[in-house]
Amino acid sequence: MRILKSTVEEFLDDDCPRMAAAMSYYTVFSLPALLIVVLLIAGVFADPADIQGRLLRQMQAVIGPGAAEQVRAILRNVARPGSGGALTVTLSVVALLFAATGAFAQLQATLNRAWEVAPDPDRGGIRNFLIKRLLSFAMILGVALVLLASLVAQTALTAFGDFLDAQLPDPWSSLALHAISAGLSLGVAAVLFATLFFVVPDARVRWRDAWLGAAATAVLFLVGNLLLGLYLARSDPGSAFGAAGSLALILVWIYYSSMIFFLGAELTQVLARRRGEPIRPSKGAVRVVTERRTIREETT
Repeated sequence: MRILKSTVEEFLDDDCPRMAAAMSYYTVFSLPALLIVVLLIAGVFADPADIQGRLLRQMQAVIGPGAAEQVRAILRNVARPGSGGALTVTLSVVALLFAATGAFAQLQATLNRAWEVAPDPDRGGIRNFLIKRLLSFAMILGVALVLLASLVAQTALTAFGDFLDAQLPDPWSSLALHAISAGLSLGVAAVLFATLFFVVPDARVRWRDAWLGAAATAVLFLVGNLLLGLYLARSDPGSAFGAAGSLALILVWIYYSSMIFFLGAELTQVLARRRGEPIRPSKGAVRVVTERRTIREETT
C-alpha cells in the first residue's frame, strides 16, 4: 500500500493529469503525420493496406467504429496526392516529419518531470533541439518496427489458432488462443514501454527497473484500455459534441491512455527509489526537485 500511496502522490505532485491533456493535444495534431510515417516504414516490409486495416481494426475495438473511421479519413486525406513541384513535396515531407516528432517531444518533457530531471540549461540551443528531434524520429522508427513485429506475431497466431481448432475442442481452443493473444499483447506493450522509459527521458534508469516498471505499466495499460473500451461502448461521451464526436473520442482515449502510462512511469520512479537505486540524470542533464516533494520527503 505504501508503494501505491507514494505512486499516487508523485502522480498528483507532477500534475500528470494536466500533462496527459497536453500529450493529447500534441498527439492529435501529430496523429496524421505519425500514422503516415509509421505506415510508410512498416510498409517497406509488409503490405501497407494490410497493416492499415489491422491497425484500424484494433483501434475500432477500443474507440469504436466512428472514431476509427475518422482516423481512416485522416489517413486518406493526408495520403491524397497534391499539386506542386519538387520544392513543395520536399517541404511537405519535412513538415510531416517535424509534426510527427511533436508528441514524442511532449512525452520526453513529461517523463523528465516525472523522474525529476531536465536538460542542462547551459547545454541548450539549436544543437540540443535538433538532437531531441532526431531522437523523437528514432522512436517513431522503433514504434514502426514494434508494430510490424506485432502484426507478424498476430498473423502467426491466426495460423496457430487453426492448428488449435484441429487439436482441441471448443471452448478450450478459444480460451487457449485468447490467453496466448493476451500474453502476446502484454509482451509487445512491455517491450515498447521499457524502450520508451530507457531511451526517451534525460535520465539513467537501470534496465531492471525499466523492465519492472514497463511490465506493471503494460498490465495497467491493457486493463485500462479494456475498461475504457467498455466505457466508450456504453456511455458514448462523444455524442455531446455532435459532428466533432469522433475527434472527442480519440482525445478521450489518448488522454486516459496517457494518464495510465504516466502512472506507470511514476511507479517506476517509486520502485527504483525504494530499491536504493533512484533514477539519475543522464549526461547533459541535471536533477530537479520540486519544493512540494522536498517538503513531503522531509516530513516522512
